[in-house]
Amino acid sequence: MPKTIGIQQRMEARRKITVQILDNLFGPAVGKLQRSMSLTTQRHAALTANLANVNTPGYKRKDVDFNLTLEEAMGESRGTSRFNSNHSPNSNNNSLRLDGNNVDLEKEVMALAETELRYQALTDLTAGYFAGMKNVIREGK
Repeated sequence: MPKTIGIQQRMEARRKITVQILDNLFGPAVGKLQRSMSLTTQRHAALTANLANVNTPGYKRKDVDFNLTLEEAMGESRGTSRFNSNHSPNSNNNSLRLDGNNVDLEKEVMALAETELRYQALTDLTAGYFAGMKNVIREGK
């Protein structure tokens, strides 16, 4: 009986070491994926607000510069200021319409489709990460 307890303890220790190694390798990736998904969700909200206000006189479009914000979240800022969704670098405050609204329906729909594709890709990456962790936990079985 003591021999089986020793084997079980060694197997458990091996599992912990394996998970610890993978967490050290891929743990930071999960945080980055989480931040990326959060930023994508923020951009989606800004774009849908733009679409909802396409006919609101004086409304100025909002956007979240995903790349700039992601760089800042990952600590890779290149001296640029923190984003402001009301006046992002991608925001065009010039209006061609008489009512002062600067929302271009076609651009908003394209940006929304891009954001949805980005979110789907991030979801797939996250699912792949956890599938890999599940595989490790099951020891490849």
